Amino acid sequence: MISVPNILFAAGGTGGHVYPAIAIADALRRRIPDIRIRFAGTRNRMEWRTVPEAGYEISPITAGGLHRDQPLRNLALPFKLARSMAESRALVRRFNPDVAVGTGGYVSGPVLLAASMARKPIVVQEQNAWPGLTNRLLGKRAATVHVAFEEARQHFPSDRCLSSGNPVREELVAADREGSRRDYELPAGAFLIAVFGGSLGSRAINEAIARNVETLLADESVHVIWQSGRRYFDEMRSRVPAHARLRLLEYVDRMDRAYAAADLVVCRSGALTCSELAITGTPAILIPSPNVAEDHQTHNARSMAAAGASEMISEPMIHTLPEAISRLRARPDLLRDMSKAVLDLARPDAADRIAGDVLRLAGFTEETKEGESESTMSGR
Repeated sequence: MISVPNILFAAGGTGGHVYPAIAIADALRRRIPDIRIRFAGTRNRMEWRTVPEAGYEISPITAGGLHRDQPLRNLALPFKLARSMAESRALVRRFNPDVAVGTGGYVSGPVLLAASMARKPIVVQEQNAWPGLTNRLLGKRAATVHVAFEEARQHFPSDRCLSSGNPVREELVAADREGSRRDYELPAGAFLIAVFGGSLGSRAINEAIARNVETLLADESVHVIWQSGRRYFDEMRSRVPAHARLRLLEYVDRMDRAYAAADLVVCRSGALTCSELAITGTPAILIPSPNVAEDHQTHNARSMAAAGASEMISEPMIHTLPEAISRLRARPDLLRDMSKAVLDLARPDAADRIAGDVLRLAGFTEETKEGESESTMSGR
């Protein structure tokens, strides 16, 4: 009987951590349909719903991070860490992974540490230009570290660091501009501005658009898709008059179509967002959130802007957003240059690259072809 590897994923908290892990798992399953994959996550975060929906089993791990703005909440942190380590070590013993892969979130720390202590090879996938503390520490123990931004390489051992890009959902790679614009019923010559503030929404971005949407729509060729987020949708709907060329949405189900259809995107600069923009070649004005750990969104946005792939506006300067949109709207040549620059950053094969490395570390002597499971395993 042919042996297949056990691969353990640790990913949690946000889509920026969970979706890349699922993309890598999908790439592994395409190569080896009967591969054994398990996720570790927390019950009260999005992975508890998203991972099973993607077809993978998930085990609960208690996880929590440092509360910089509420120090008293950190009193229970040592007890949480001890519990998470005990649960992680038990999971590693029970599942016996050949490789453990961490894509970020609080759960990655204890799970990958437990796997490393059990002498299992670990793989770190860092999405941001500025790695968080947990990944910087795990990188010292990792067999390989896969980064999406070149700037991140300086934080990891150079002989084990690979520039692979961020894995993205498969539908983004196949996104079709003309078909997506038909889906949105855009007339010929329409200039589509897509505004995203994340699933919950961004107060700063919503306020900037609410104050200026009438000015934007004064140009009769401009259409706006505006995802306000669950937290702000009712408020924005009550404040902003309906308009034939405005779609105010609580949530966008098909981000691939929205990216592909847009001529310009206004959004935050999370790592996954930056990678999705690169895959679809969409110019953007990035407004980093100042409320994230180690200000990593600012580092991501600066990297994109330095490559000519986007423009960056800090939140204190968000009042300049209408002028920036107007300037780019009047410069189709600049938008084309930005589109080309962002496409140059794209790594549509990121998930496959990382999956191949995981299989190598698991001991596969030859890669399985898609739809087959005829690889051999060494050292099992």
